[in-house]
Amino acid sequence: MRECVIVDGVRTPNGRAHKEKGWFRNKRPDELLTAVYDALFARNSQVKPEDVEAVFIGCANQVGMQNDIGRLAWLAGGYPESVPANTICQQCPSGMSAIEHAARAIMCGEGDIYIAGGVEDMQHVPIGAGLEFPPRVLQRYNPEELPMGPTAEKVAELWKVSSEDMLQMAYYSHKRAAAARDAGKFKNEIVPIEGEKEDGTKFMVDRDQWIRDNVSIEAMAQMKSPFKEGGVITAALSSPLTTGACALLLMSREKADELGFEYHLKYKAGVMAGCDPTIMGVGPIYAVRKLLERTGLTIDDIDVVEINEAFASQSLVCLRELGIEQNAPFKKTNLWGGALALGHPLGESGARIVITLNNIMKTDMPEAKYGLATLCGGFGNANATLWERVK
Repeated sequence: MRECVIVDGVRTPNGRAHKEKGWFRNKRPDELLTAVYDALFARNSQVKPEDVEAVFIGCANQVGMQNDIGRLAWLAGGYPESVPANTICQQCPSGMSAIEHAARAIMCGEGDIYIAGGVEDMQHVPIGAGLEFPPRVLQRYNPEELPMGPTAEKVAELWKVSSEDMLQMAYYSHKRAAAARDAGKFKNEIVPIEGEKEDGTKFMVDRDQWIRDNVSIEAMAQMKSPFKEGGVITAALSSPLTTGACALLLMSREKADELGFEYHLKYKAGVMAGCDPTIMGVGPIYAVRKLLERTGLTIDDIDVVEINEAFASQSLVCLRELGIEQNAPFKKTNLWGGALALGHPLGESGARIVITLNNIMKTDMPEAKYGLATLCGGFGNANATLWERVK
């Protein structure tokens, strides 16, 4: 099989999904997605839009402004009608699934150049918009346990995750995200986009909106759970509602060499996995175990990890059960912070963590051989993908 490499990856800043305070409150999700398409072609002029075999875009809620957004954003951006697009849903892992579809197509020889990514606007298309559960699902599972907040509470209870450990994880997520931002580590992946401050002043947004510079464990500890009476999962321990888009330029290694591109990671493997939807956050345990079994690797072979911090409880359980880490500050996980600080635009995050993983392994961890990205998803979806440094 041929090899698939990452040539480039870009993303918008992650904005708060709020109709009054969100920096992108007057942007449409297709505009954000077109902005990252534009940036990929501007940064990689050897590739013309018509050279792209296909576009795969993950999106969790494909209704309203996000209906078939991969295709419609491509057309809205004035790109060639001849290039097809596939909008993919696997809930939160949607963006990662999009990458895997493109990588496998390249490896199978179906094409040389693909764009893959994800997008979610949780302001204009709220979580669960238009959702109607099949009655038989509601007979099989307790409806009160299916929303993501209650699943995080259930995971915390079943695995006995302490509030102290979760607060420490949230604290370091913000601290590391702020340190990475201040050191300019996100500059290679973030595309500045015009947004609006709360007073309506327009400005170029070049940073993520949710990062807290004054994060305090003591202040977070005073917060109450909105999900359960006497619960432990608070807003501080949950990924916030976010808007953002990202895209990667993936290529066969032969084509990348022919066009003179530099790259350092190739796709090694990826798997989807499923679990009980009432504890959906532990899905990465099953996905990563399946991935390691299929590749013949052990967790000790993995040098760098990106796990989407949907909730502090589920992230800690996954890291502990897989034998990766026990408590923050982590040694090889989410080195530039995670979704508790950076935000979690549902369909975008699975691709965003691959972009960040790629940059960490290029700059901070140049000797690392294997990088792992994984995340849980609504209704018991999960995904994990493995990347290997090229020789």
